[in-house]
Amino acid sequence: MIYDSFCSEDTFELGKRIGEEATEGSVYTLVGDLGVGKTVFTQGLAAGLGITEAVNSPTFTIVQVYDEGRLPFYHFDVYRIGDSEEMYEVGYEEYVYGDGVSLIEWANLIEDILPTHYTSVLIEKDLDRGFDYRRITIEEI
Repeated sequence: MIYDSFCSEDTFELGKRIGEEATEGSVYTLVGDLGVGKTVFTQGLAAGLGITEAVNSPTFTIVQVYDEGRLPFYHFDVYRIGDSEEMYEVGYEEYVYGDGVSLIEWANLIEDILPTHYTSVLIEKDLDRGFDYRRITIEEI
């Protein structure tokens, strides 16, 4: 499915709808250039899970855990990972194959250890359609 986002509120609302529909064990991969709205999408997904605390990219901690929603939310940012093997040191398998919802930013950097089934989210700019426009492609893998 391809969604058009014309502002950050659209991106947030799409993330929120996905969070509201997320089930235990759901894994979402999130790929897009710097500044396309990955954090906004993630904040929407967290809101859809009922999380009210501030959600930011865990760039330096790799994973941030939020327990206050209807399901635990595991937010990974693997931008600084040098090798996918490093993910096992932060408990990757326990989270991704656990009872919560996982979202992995920059998932293209750890493709070799992604689960067999996940939902891929790709956010792209298209400046021909406007500075704030984003094309969001969501695909079940």
